[in-house]
Amino acid sequence: MFGVVTRNEEECTWPEFDLAFYESKDVSGRSTEPIPEAINMISCFGDNAAAESSPELVPRNREGELATRERPYFDWAYICPTHEDYREGLLEMVSEAAEENESVRLDDVGFPRQEYCFCERCNRLFAESEFEDRLAWRASIITEFVADASERIPGKTYLTLYPDPYPGHLYERAGLDIEAIEPHVDEFVVPLYDMAYSTTYWLETIASGFESLLGTPFSVELYAVDLDIDDLIHAAEVADAYGEDVFFGYDAANAQATLRRMRADTREGKSYGPDE
Repeated sequence: MFGVVTRNEEECTWPEFDLAFYESKDVSGRSTEPIPEAINMISCFGDNAAAESSPELVPRNREGELATRERPYFDWAYICPTHEDYREGLLEMVSEAAEENESVRLDDVGFPRQEYCFCERCNRLFAESEFEDRLAWRASIITEFVADASERIPGKTYLTLYPDPYPGHLYERAGLDIEAIEPHVDEFVVPLYDMAYSTTYWLETIASGFESLLGTPFSVELYAVDLDIDDLIHAAEVADAYGEDVFFGYDAANAQATLRRMRADTREGKSYGPDE
């Protein structure tokens, strides 16, 4: 299947798309009412607005540095996954989304990086836990959240993964224990974004890595904004060779044109009888 990821409600029903994800909460902190026409997508622990208004929610490293956009390697601000009130609010959002559409996609799930979090709450919870290894404790926090969210989703639970299939990286960097969370996830989504897709060898390499890593089906999400259609078609063909589905992000018109071209080319290339 080919689908779209969008913030625009009307694009979710365009007939070219087999599936639509509607971003009901994004990393800016913007949230809208979930809709029944699409799978609602919730940015869980990425939230610029909450981080700005309530810095106490933000993960800290050992030096006390906050996981915000001021750090050179963060594109958005993070919220600490151990903050109970924030977690409960997310789970309420999941329940509300599932009331509109029985499937839900969880986005931005995990700790920011391996050096987070050393806030007072995390230090206390780790000290009180049964774990001696801090990475294992972090992974238990994320697994518990995914399990709790999945229980509220009667349809398919989708979970976005950071595009890093290198062995151990998802666990060490984000607290994602793949084997532990797989029973709670029906399909992973891997965003493999590029501004051009003029070459796709890296896309194929990363997709192949996830094929080796995962037992659960996964789909590939491509960036569709201001891209040449021929390059996007090539990227979609590569992604389709590995992913269960292929989704186009944030430019529904370009995605629509790409799918029309792909389907037209397929029809033109069909043969229905013996060659004469």
